[in-house]
Amino acid sequence: MRPALVLLFALAVTGCGGEREHGTATLWVTKDRGAHLVYSGTVPAGLTAMQALDRKLDITTRYGGRFVESIDGVDGSLTRRRDWFFFVDGIEGDRSATEVKLRDGDVEWWDYRSWQGSAMSVPVVVGSYPHPFLRGTTSVTAVGVERKLARTIAGQVHGVVAATKPTRNYIVISRDYGQDHVAIKRFRNGALLELGTAAARQLAADPKALARRYGVEP
Repeated sequence: MRPALVLLFALAVTGCGGEREHGTATLWVTKDRGAHLVYSGTVPAGLTAMQALDRKLDITTRYGGRFVESIDGVDGSLTRRRDWFFFVDGIEGDRSATEVKLRDGDVEWWDYRSWQGSAMSVPVVVGSYPHPFLRGTTSVTAVGVERKLARTIAGQVHGVVAATKPTRNYIVISRDYGQDHVAIKRFRNGALLELGTAAARQLAADPKALARRYGVEP
């Protein structure tokens, strides 16, 4: 084979010269803010979020294949104000799933829920923990609880306890919250997670303890 043809063949195999992504991502499909699990499994990294979903479940799309209409026969409904929403690493999708490429270790989560009122947009959720706290730096603060607990949580997110400089993300563990309190929201350019002491201890013992939970008000 001539050198030029060898080069063209190599480019075709590798996707026009781009590096192939190795590893796997997690795919979840749920209903009603994570209350009902439809699917849980892994997909190859390097796929788009839409490709990964289509590989594992029966879907239909709209707007030229850019947005999901139904998953396993469950359709979005304008009259009932229910639809499919997706998150990657706990962050709500702000573009077509065809434009989001999965990396090794990512968590892709599709949830079928109501979008009435304040539920129209849910910018960040806690259910993919330790994501999104692995994006950028995270400071963990303990208020009225043992510092050891804060250190354990900080270790899970590769963060620091009571950082002296501003960080992108913040986790606050406080005895002033209810014991089982879990709340997450956007804060500046990152996320803020509030944990009651019982919730923090549960998370310290099992980083997957909050899996597929929104952690935000309905």
